[in-house]
Amino acid sequence: MSLTSHLQELKRKHQSLSDAVERAQRSPGKDDLRIADMKKQKLRIKEQITRLSTTA
Repeated sequence: MSLTSHLQELKRKHQSLSDAVERAQRSPGKDDLRIADMKKQKLRIKEQITRLSTTA
């Protein structure tokens, strides 16, 4: 997998998590621990994207 395609995949995952967080926050029976976990995953992915983008 090339660096560019890896970055695109990470960005896709980040956007998917962002959408999932928004949906979860709007749901009536929201699970705060699940939302916090998704936000942590988003942050880790964002950090990976930043790190890979600066080395490219």
